[in-house]
Amino acid sequence: MNTINDQIFNITRVKVTVLEPVPAVTPFQDATMGPFLTFGLAVISLEDEHGIVGEAPVFSSYTNILESCFLPILLHGGGIPYEELYHKLYWSIRNEGFRGAAAAMLGQIDFALHDLAARRAGRPLHRYLGAEKDHVKIYGSGGGTNYTYAQLETEVNYFLGKGVDCYKMKIGKDFGGRPQEDAERVRFVRSLLGPDVQLAVDVNQVWQADQALRFLEETAACNIAWIEEPVHSAGMEHIHRVCAGSPVKVAFGESERTSRMFPTLLKAGVRHLQPVPTQIGGVREWAEVRDMAMRNGADFSSGGYSLYTAGLMATAPDSCRVEYLYPIMSGLEKYFSVRPEWRHGGWSLPDIEGSPVRIDWDYWARAGKITRSVIWDAADMAAYRPNVIL
Repeated sequence: MNTINDQIFNITRVKVTVLEPVPAVTPFQDATMGPFLTFGLAVISLEDEHGIVGEAPVFSSYTNILESCFLPILLHGGGIPYEELYHKLYWSIRNEGFRGAAAAMLGQIDFALHDLAARRAGRPLHRYLGAEKDHVKIYGSGGGTNYTYAQLETEVNYFLGKGVDCYKMKIGKDFGGRPQEDAERVRFVRSLLGPDVQLAVDVNQVWQADQALRFLEETAACNIAWIEEPVHSAGMEHIHRVCAGSPVKVAFGESERTSRMFPTLLKAGVRHLQPVPTQIGGVREWAEVRDMAMRNGADFSSGGYSLYTAGLMATAPDSCRVEYLYPIMSGLEKYFSVRPEWRHGGWSLPDIEGSPVRIDWDYWARAGKITRSVIWDAADMAAYRPNVIL
């Protein structure tokens, strides 16, 4: 069976399309951001010489990185195998850094290359990557810090109706200043879920280690499955402290843009790894973290644009889950004419070439919902020349 390493990519056109944002199902707030009233999607499309297209979500606001680093290589780097192409793309961002937006965009382009390769092969992306199943588990996510108790109950009931066995809610309300209210809300949600559905909490980095540990002591009876980003993601000393004292698993990884940070997280005591496929430096790096988690007995899950993420998570063991952030992601489903479908507490992946989604581009164009579209080809773009600005 051919793999992406065997592929030659002759990219003739690159397009970034920004779709009009859709309303959040419920205005949504976490510890430090929000309320989010709308959520949007921008897509990068890579077209080869045969007119086959690969797509992925992209950071549309960073076209300077696209134009200075990636596009000159993509549009003038034809005739070389994937390994060499990825190598050139990877090292083009050395001075932009491997831990920021440039690394995430590298991963977005790499996802689009994998989508293109799978479509060429006429195979679903997850099967192209070696998956032996067409179903992924989902954990429900939401529980905004701004939710009323009635809104919490409505959302929990939605997920219970879908058969999910895990739900994650936001805590750290008002920049971490209302821990008692957080604890009361957690106890309320636990009462809704019952004893057989896991409950996780997400602090979005706002607390100090001692605050997190006090909260876990206060909610010990709630049987929390994991606490996510309880302290700042860059504060390794604080991560180590909270992991050393936590009675539940501590999760990190969404803020990382390179797989090379995850051994440090494991060493600090993190036991739930959460790389986001379109925010880490490529499909291979995401898979490295997946395998790292399995070798070290750590839990593994991924979020981001869940409908895309599902295509990779099918390659992970059955216990690994895709995060589905209901108040935001549910509204985005209207973008797609084909997408994974709910079944048995998870998603059944469609039997289509490439990633498990199709955007109905004709509809969105007719409806006037494309807010920006930019196209580049080789004539628009000079070949790559390294440039250093100090």
